Amino acid sequence: MSVSGVTDTTTSSQVSNSATSASEQSDRFMKLLVAQMQNQDPLNPMDNAQVTTQMAQISTVSGLEKLNTTVNGLNGQFVQLQAMQSAALIGRDVAVEGNSLRVTDGTGDGGFELSSAAQNVKVEIQNAAGSTIGTVDMTNLESGRHDFSYAVPDSYKNSPLTFKVTATNGNTAVESMALQHQRIKAVSTFGDTLALELANGDRVAYDAVWAFL
Repeated sequence: MSVSGVTDTTTSSQVSNSATSASEQSDRFMKLLVAQMQNQDPLNPMDNAQVTTQMAQISTVSGLEKLNTTVNGLNGQFVQLQAMQSAALIGRDVAVEGNSLRVTDGTGDGGFELSSAAQNVKVEIQNAAGSTIGTVDMTNLESGRHDFSYAVPDSYKNSPLTFKVTATNGNTAVESMALQHQRIKAVSTFGDTLALELANGDRVAYDAVWAFL
């Protein structure tokens, strides 16, 4: 399993840098405020409300900066923990958006999502040139996700194949989404996102998974 590290040293460094930055901002603010008070017009001095408002503003900015750094550190640790827990998914099959036909031991499989019920669904199996080499016909399907299988001819068992789904309800076309089936080979992270590395070489975000099979 590939897991990009989020260490305590990195988090501590970020918090330390944030604290230093906030401290420097506070120091600059206090110096400016003191200089402003020393050079104010004695006939028109700053009132307490102005001083209090400015001090509250710098305090709020410093607090938000520290909070943002803390949240970012926690988010990174959460993704790291999620990746470790998701290691149990390795070897599981998933359905993700795509139209590649997975072929295992001479049998191709895939799936699709229907936006509404369909009386007729035709799945066309296509070769690399885009020519149809076979079809799978299905009838009276409800809305939602459906799977199909196809016996691949010997001459195409080692060739890349795709599929195209056409669904209708009477004379009305039904919207569909092709879903390819793939196996999870590894779990990793990039940035603050959990990723799944699939058997076909694709890398998809965890939330791109349509279903676990």
